[in-house]
Amino acid sequence: MGLLTGCSSEDSAAAECTSTPNGTPVSAAPATNAPTTQNLSTNPEIASGYRSGMTAVRTRTYAVSTANPLATEAACRVLRDGGTAADALVTAQAVLGLVEPQASGIGGGAFLVHYDAKSRTVEAYDGRETAPAAATENYLRWVSDTDRTEPAPNTRASGRSIGVPGVLRMLELAHRDHGLTAWKELFDPAISLADSGFEISPRLAGQIAESAKDLAADEDARGYFLEADGSPKKSGTVLTNPALAKTLSAIAGDGAQAFYSGAIAQDIVEAAGSTAGGRTPSLLTAGDLAGYQAKKRTALCTGYRKFELCGMPAPSSGGSTVAATLGILANFDIPSLRPQDLDADGGRPDAQAVHLISEAERLAYADRNKYVADPDFVPLPGNSVLSLVHPQYLKQRSTLIDPQRSMGTAKPGDLGPVPLGNGPQPPEHGTSHISVVDKYGNAAAMTTTVESAFGSFHFVDGFVLNNQLTDFAADPLDPDGTPVANRLQPGKRPRSSMAPTLVFDRDDAGNRGDLTLVTGSPGGSVIIQFVVKTLINTLDWGLDPQQAVSGVSFGAGNTPVTGIGGEHPAIDATDNGDHDPLVQRLRAMGHQVSVAPQSSGLSALQRDGKDGWIGGADPRREGAVLGDTR
Repeated sequence: MGLLTGCSSEDSAAAECTSTPNGTPVSAAPATNAPTTQNLSTNPEIASGYRSGMTAVRTRTYAVSTANPLATEAACRVLRDGGTAADALVTAQAVLGLVEPQASGIGGGAFLVHYDAKSRTVEAYDGRETAPAAATENYLRWVSDTDRTEPAPNTRASGRSIGVPGVLRMLELAHRDHGLTAWKELFDPAISLADSGFEISPRLAGQIAESAKDLAADEDARGYFLEADGSPKKSGTVLTNPALAKTLSAIAGDGAQAFYSGAIAQDIVEAAGSTAGGRTPSLLTAGDLAGYQAKKRTALCTGYRKFELCGMPAPSSGGSTVAATLGILANFDIPSLRPQDLDADGGRPDAQAVHLISEAERLAYADRNKYVADPDFVPLPGNSVLSLVHPQYLKQRSTLIDPQRSMGTAKPGDLGPVPLGNGPQPPEHGTSHISVVDKYGNAAAMTTTVESAFGSFHFVDGFVLNNQLTDFAADPLDPDGTPVANRLQPGKRPRSSMAPTLVFDRDDAGNRGDLTLVTGSPGGSVIIQFVVKTLINTLDWGLDPQQAVSGVSFGAGNTPVTGIGGEHPAIDATDNGDHDPLVQRLRAMGHQVSVAPQSSGLSALQRDGKDGWIGGADPRREGAVLGDTR
């Protein structure tokens, strides 16, 4: 089967796919200048090249971008037929779970920031996974208090990594609030595709090959992803998934409750509790699934120059860390440091800009690491996230930046007597992202995940179960015995870095104006850096959305290492970047620079005129922007 690569105009008599999105072939070829190895603990999904020269897509009234063209087209058809942004999310997620199972699916969780144009309100939806009721603080460290051996074969691939999935409950809640199309109809594209089959994409094939050994440990995963001889199924192989078609049909007919109770729930409990191959079982129960609740939280909305940014609050650290980074940068003349040699791929970043942005990120990550966790268990300083993003506090933090020298590792700010340790923080992993605007003016940014590639490698009823609990700090205590905020506790949601973001214009009085940008990305803890890059590219430097997401990936967590994405054609990644002028300049300023290829999956939809939109999809994955093109 060929990939469908376009969505026709609403006025078209036939729903035909007529054009290649974003001015480039859908399949991503490996970039010739990308390094061939990478650290999957920090870059959790494989890098799959770079599609140079992509061009922005312009639409008249609606647009959608996902990480796979089949999902984008299915969601686009929902919008074309009068569906809302919330409707399109359900369809996109259902298809993504089929065609991009390494990144997201109904066995995982998600965060959503939604804008309702009629009421002009922003809502945040929390579909993060939760720890089972029987989990203890040491659940990830050892089998039991009397058997202090590591879960087998390792924490991630054991049942101990599996959290209660949340994405379906969250989507059902958002659809109940904002949907127009019948819930049952929204699963038809995924069910049809699961029955008829789809071609394995180059990216999925690469990830299957990368993960083949771990997939082979689970009987159902081995039968689906691998050939009879144990070799990975290759790109172009047609996959059918009748088990997922059956699962989705039940959910379509009976709602999310069909997943959280009954036969599907029992299958999940049995799969998570499997000891096959010597795996340590999960302690997940049917009661954990039946009791899961998605939550509506107050979106975190903050100012940046002449804009208002609305993002996800805790338990995601994405919204506050993005806001804190930008709040620190508001004290510098970032707009004057535009990229050089600007082209379709976003040009070459200015070294001073990269330095300032990376330093601001170090400071923001330092606070994130210490203070942010599930707010239902660990109160934020002053019982409000606003303490982390207050302009005066961030102005003080900005004075710690030396314009000419990297600080290496930042210390968290003093936000009062908060009894929290700052212990080792676990790496976070790969995800997927959906950006959508509908013809009614509603918009949604949703980041969705099964955690690492293929989650826990447990495969049941046609879908992958997450390994989200590895986002908790495995050691619950600091070296001095102080509890760590992001320690595991029963029923708790692990901290995330997902940063779905909506941007609005502001008037001179600071009041919210029109929606101007919808964006987000997968990428684990590096999501924050990817989103910051895109926001600065668009809001400060005036790049169009495709240039913004295509541009060089750069930034830092709270370590001495600054990442410069070596997959980008503007970066010379040979010899560890030793010959690249940007890398040379940063190293002279004290940065330890890595040029490992990045696997962001950014999308950005920006208002273009009164009703129109212009969108970009990340050239590092297989994504596409579609809509009623003009």
